[in-house]
Amino acid sequence: MPLFPRSGCRALLLGLALLLSPLAIAAAPPTVAAASDLQFALSEAAERFTAETGRELRLNFGSSGNFRRQIAQGAPFELYLSADEAYVLALHEEGHLENEGVVYAVGRLAWLQPRGQGELPGEEAPLITVREAIDAHAAGEGRPRIALANPEHAPYGVAARQALEHAGLWEASAPLRVLGENVSQAARFALSGDARGGLVAWSLALAPPIAERGEHVLIPESWHAPLVQRMALVEGAGETARAFYAWLQQEEARGILADYGFRLPEDAAP
Repeated sequence: MPLFPRSGCRALLLGLALLLSPLAIAAAPPTVAAASDLQFALSEAAERFTAETGRELRLNFGSSGNFRRQIAQGAPFELYLSADEAYVLALHEEGHLENEGVVYAVGRLAWLQPRGQGELPGEEAPLITVREAIDAHAAGEGRPRIALANPEHAPYGVAARQALEHAGLWEASAPLRVLGENVSQAARFALSGDARGGLVAWSLALAPPIAERGEHVLIPESWHAPLVQRMALVEGAGETARAFYAWLQQEEARGILADYGFRLPEDAAP
């Protein structure tokens, strides 16, 4: 005869699961929703934070617009770093964030192309390669792709569209455009074999894994709306997320962001 009846075993296991599940939940690292232009900068910052504090984080990179929608729908993020402050302010107005948060950086847009593919455009005409690609396509010389993030939900995609419109190239470039779900994916597309290049975040173009394969030129800031980036804690954020939020406003973290080309406005100072 078994020591415990089968029904008793099930009850015991259920009781243990109920006892252990809160511990497992408490031990799980918080999930941070971060704009994909932060892929390398925030990863480095998180590594240093963990080394200094022993607190683990789970970083989730993607388009700011998609994260804005997911947080509004109750996604279990604890900290949100957006590439467009408008998404943060909207979520705060809707009651999903603890407060308006802080501006942590201002981003820059860059033209990125595969290294050795051709002459890099100069700063006075950074999108001349796009014009050349359009002319080549019109002459039947292939269909060289131009990569950018999707303007529907990616702030760097919006900036890319504005820059192309400023240069008078938005409509003509339509047959050549390939859209990334976010700016990180757009950078991968820009360096692919069938692409002439793409409009991406400067922070990605500066990252060693991308800089080894590509070269870039900055797009003038006057060609698009400012990429003001804001972060805030989601309602119900835990202690570790709060500690990381505070750490990101300190000099060490700000130095990392500066290394990746982000401008640090005064209202992002601690």
